[in-house]
Amino acid sequence: MTGQPYGEQPENDPTQQTGGTPPPNYGGQPGTPPPNYGQPGPPPPGYGAQPGGVAPLTPGEERGWSVGAHLGGVFLSFLVPLIVWLVFRERSRFLDHHGKEALNFQITLAIAYVVGFITAFILIGFLILLAAWVCAIIFSIMAAIAANRGEYYKYPLSIRLVK
Repeated sequence: MTGQPYGEQPENDPTQQTGGTPPPNYGGQPGTPPPNYGQPGPPPPGYGAQPGGVAPLTPGEERGWSVGAHLGGVFLSFLVPLIVWLVFRERSRFLDHHGKEALNFQITLAIAYVVGFITAFILIGFLILLAAWVCAIIFSIMAAIAANRGEYYKYPLSIRLVK
């Protein structure tokens, strides 16, 4: 800018062509993006999001939610497996399988509890309630262990209502 009067810019100045000052280059070559200073850059195209903008689950998340579906059924009946299955069934085949299995088993147990409650006045109902409760605990723990290992599990005593 030697030889130019104060406030005037030469004709070949890049700031004149863009209408303002060029963005700072942070010491890099002209035309190169600024460094990211250790921050992760954008993911490669096609990585991460599935159609519809839903991110896939990691294997640890899949195992955790499937264990939650099986053990949650022990405390809140079919409500926990139903929610897990409805939320994650399209994001993971593993969770779709475990959610359906846990939901079917908890529905079967709910039927057994109703039958046991109705027949409790002839005393056989108490045995049905006890057997259903023991099966709920044992089979749910077995299913949770299998899910935590990343294995598929099918309950032995379950009516397949949800397919």
